[in-house]
Amino acid sequence: MPFPVEKDQSTGEPPPDLYRYEVAARGVDKLEDLEEGHIQFFHEQGYLVVQQAFEAAMIKAANQAITYLIDNRWKNTEGLVQFEANAEEVQDLTPAERRLAVRKLMAFGTWDERLKITSEHPGIIAVLKQLMGENPVLFQEMALLKPPHIGREKPWHQDCAYFDLPLETSVVAIWIALEEATPENGCLHLIPGSHRSGPMPHFKRRDWQICDTDVAVDRGVMVPLKPGGCLFWHGLLHHGSPANHSSLSRRALQYHYKPASAEESSKEERLQLFGGEVAGAQC
Repeated sequence: MPFPVEKDQSTGEPPPDLYRYEVAARGVDKLEDLEEGHIQFFHEQGYLVVQQAFEAAMIKAANQAITYLIDNRWKNTEGLVQFEANAEEVQDLTPAERRLAVRKLMAFGTWDERLKITSEHPGIIAVLKQLMGENPVLFQEMALLKPPHIGREKPWHQDCAYFDLPLETSVVAIWIALEEATPENGCLHLIPGSHRSGPMPHFKRRDWQICDTDVAVDRGVMVPLKPGGCLFWHGLLHHGSPANHSSLSRRALQYHYKPASAEESSKEERLQLFGGEVAGAQC
């Protein structure tokens, strides 16, 4: 049985000047360069950038795996492929065109070892242990492909607004560039230190997002990355990425980890914390 296929919902355009391009986040060159001061930086600022975390061969293999999955449709009903809303009718596309129409893949790790090993990279796991203070458990995996010309914006949000986990859970995301992420093709943007503000009301507008007027745009930094570079961030950090209006795709892997001791909460509890309308807030 083929994996489920869906199209993303059409969204409106964001307000102008919602993303700042003057300042780029700085980081270390390699995972081995991380020291205690960098771990403290993560806790204070909510993120860490590593410019050369993965070897070129591993990145090449991961790219090949994504192409294979798009072309061949793996056989699990829990997986998901989502096409961009502005893509042509999927059944009418050639294989090459289809590869440039996919927005994201989910739940793929157990079906291709080339992707699975990126989430289990020993250096990554070691950093996660330092950030969390205990063993990390992978609980979500995505390939975010942001295709050329039609790759839509992912508005500003907090990842924890999507997960039914207690607020005190130390959720950490890692974003791995499989292709160069640039200001032109939709690299990530973040607000340093914003995780310390706690949960923000989220609203269903262009996505499940922080209200545009609540984003501290003047504090924003962008995170361009070369293939093999990665970004760690706290689950409450405000972040987003603009649309891709360039002729180049922006493939990336994104994983979410929680501590092994973490318990679950309910959707109702999550919406009490993050649901803007539930709390009577307006956007």
